[in-house]
Amino acid sequence: MTEATVEVATKPRRARREGRTAFFLLVPAVVVVLGVVGWPLVTTVLNSFRRVESALPKAPKPFVGLHNYAYILSDSDFWNAVRNTLYFTFFNTGLELILGVGLGVLMFQPMRGRWLLRVAVILPWALPTVVNAAMWRYYMNADYGPLNAFLVQTGLRQDYYSFLGSGTSAMNSVILVDVWKNTSLVAFFVLAGLQVIPKELYESAEIDGAGALRRFWSITLPLLRPVLAVVLVLRTIEAFKVFDVIYVMTRGGPASSTTSLALYAYKTAFSDQLFGIGSAISLVIVLFCLSLSLFYIRALGGSMGPEQS
Repeated sequence: MTEATVEVATKPRRARREGRTAFFLLVPAVVVVLGVVGWPLVTTVLNSFRRVESALPKAPKPFVGLHNYAYILSDSDFWNAVRNTLYFTFFNTGLELILGVGLGVLMFQPMRGRWLLRVAVILPWALPTVVNAAMWRYYMNADYGPLNAFLVQTGLRQDYYSFLGSGTSAMNSVILVDVWKNTSLVAFFVLAGLQVIPKELYESAEIDGAGALRRFWSITLPLLRPVLAVVLVLRTIEAFKVFDVIYVMTRGGPASSTTSLALYAYKTAFSDQLFGIGSAISLVIVLFCLSLSLFYIRALGGSMGPEQS
């Protein structure tokens, strides 16, 4: 038997051995994922079809079918939370995308101290969300907040203003705080996308007489489309699931004007002890996120993947 024949014969055995090794290495990770994600998800789905009014393991959990879903669909608080969440998601994602593209392009420009700008941009995103929300709640305080002090002392306002005291103002304030934190992430996605665009395209366009704005619309934006598609899906899902920044800043108030779907599910399950209904709301949030993701992917026409020839 020649050396080449022996090598060919040993390849399948080596491949099987490597496959078994990879399988045993993956088993612990799979077990952890199933335990942390799979089991809670199954439990949530089952509880959404039951009446669960206690967290005790042996508490009765009678099957009620679609009653929990019928209840939330007829609840005005649910639809108020849907409106609030859609409002937050639309303006939050839109502002982050616009500002993120602008910041990303600015950080890409050759200039002195560019590293310092990049460090400054990443700092808001590096802050934990709860710390960020608590900090801004203090800044916006109607009695002693530094933001009010600045506005009054500079003459921009005559008296202190309660940013979190009225419905529209509170929601817009929460949106701006979340935008302030997460625009950095969008900007660095854009920066990464800009760094792989060939410089020759800009040089050719400049030779042809295209100005900066023309180069941006004709070269930068089209080539950034896959990056922007990914960012849009990720940030839309995160915005739709918003909980922590609203919980810390407003607790959903005033008068439920900032209550999101996630906060509504939390209050229903843990404050009202209606775990079955809370589970149903959680699954509705998952379905909303999946629907939004599919809508974006279809609307963007496959821009998230390589172009087909």
